[in-house]
Amino acid sequence: MNQSAKLASIKKPLPDALLQALKVLLEDRCTTSLAVREHHGRDESSYDPMPPDVVVYAQTTDEVAAIARLCHYYQIPMIPYGAGSSLEGHVLALRGGVTIDLSQMNRMVAVHAGDLTATVQAGVTRKQLNTEIKDTGLFFPIDPGADASIGGMAATRASGTNAVRYGTMRENVLALTVVTADGRIIQTGSRAKKSSAGYDLTRLFVGSEGTLGIITEVTVRLYPLPEAISAAVCSFTSAADAVNTVIQTIQMGVPVARVEFLDENGVRAINAYDKLSLPEKPLLLFEFHGSQHSVQEQAELVQEIAANHGAGGFEWATHPEDRSRLWAARHNAYFALLQLRPGARAISTDCCVPISRLAECILDTQTDCERHDIIYSIIGHVGDGNFHVLMMIDPHDSADVAKAEGINSRMVTRALAMDGTCTGEHGVGMHKMAFLIEEHGQDAIDMMRALKQAFDPYNIMNPGKIIQWDADMSCPAKTQ
Repeated sequence: MNQSAKLASIKKPLPDALLQALKVLLEDRCTTSLAVREHHGRDESSYDPMPPDVVVYAQTTDEVAAIARLCHYYQIPMIPYGAGSSLEGHVLALRGGVTIDLSQMNRMVAVHAGDLTATVQAGVTRKQLNTEIKDTGLFFPIDPGADASIGGMAATRASGTNAVRYGTMRENVLALTVVTADGRIIQTGSRAKKSSAGYDLTRLFVGSEGTLGIITEVTVRLYPLPEAISAAVCSFTSAADAVNTVIQTIQMGVPVARVEFLDENGVRAINAYDKLSLPEKPLLLFEFHGSQHSVQEQAELVQEIAANHGAGGFEWATHPEDRSRLWAARHNAYFALLQLRPGARAISTDCCVPISRLAECILDTQTDCERHDIIYSIIGHVGDGNFHVLMMIDPHDSADVAKAEGINSRMVTRALAMDGTCTGEHGVGMHKMAFLIEEHGQDAIDMMRALKQAFDPYNIMNPGKIIQWDADMSCPAKTQ
């Protein structure tokens, strides 16, 4: 039985009684419109849309809990939805059910500037959060590129360009409010800087991708805005020289805030898309945070390291508008690359390796892409050993898709052999499930499955993501 048949064999029709109960609860915030359902059944991955049966818009934690209780009673899947910017099929409704859109839960709950924390509803986006706190002299540094929701960023354990200095969502989430599969509301953690009280449920839900519970509020760390910020770009004759510059910079302990790598294909794409004139060679984009003196000191040291690796000179962007334009171009790289093959879709994948193995992993992956004659680009948050491969494919050409997935599979195998991971920040979703046993081993996967079953015995929380739950695996019978 193929995967589609397996899913069809366990997909339950939406009970009329459940739909009516949702309409009574939410009125016009419950819809079965095909356009709305299709919108919520896709993300930025290359998968075809898989729409839910109904979309509901929650505005409070209590509403989410009421929706969960109904879905739990009828054993119908529920899929949390933030901004829809995920890349691995996280929000696709494989088995239909109810998509719970949290975008209207966009209220700032509390800002405690003196403690450098903020509590927000899950639908608050990262840009909204920084706009709301701009007068406090603080900022939230996690920047995955897209204007993702804070709840979605916590659920996928997002990171991005600033992770080399400020860490990921794992390090920057202090506490959560979570609705469980059966509709209970629990609090994990507190605003205290540390705790030894019991199991760390916060870290368990961060990165769980909606498979264990629905995050409705998040308490995050904030940071003082740096006194000075400076950015620079420099080009290299080879990708190896660029990556080795980063490795030496990190090994020397230079506290760069951001360091991004773009190969020549990526530079060519953003030049065309954003009307820039960067040399079409492998490029590093740096950003330095700190005092005026420390920023200058960091930049001079990195400039010296880059020169030793044949860099073609630094171009400085000290004005905020120039920095913003450079980083906007970097964040637009995904859309810029799509223009290299009009009508194509992108398979975007990532891995992460120890920094000492980064150059080897990138160069071997680059060689693999060239050997298979695929339109691609390698872009990376290379300061923490994480890089992305974007491959432009015809989704209707099975040979094209197989070629790209083969490159992805070999990249992951390569990364795991280097003591790395199959995904540094994209998450597992549907796309990376097959690699988890190779990375963690069967015993660890069995433990994850046991956790999933304990939290969600009916497998209704975003089913078909992270942990495989086969169609012939019987779920426990419902008790009343």
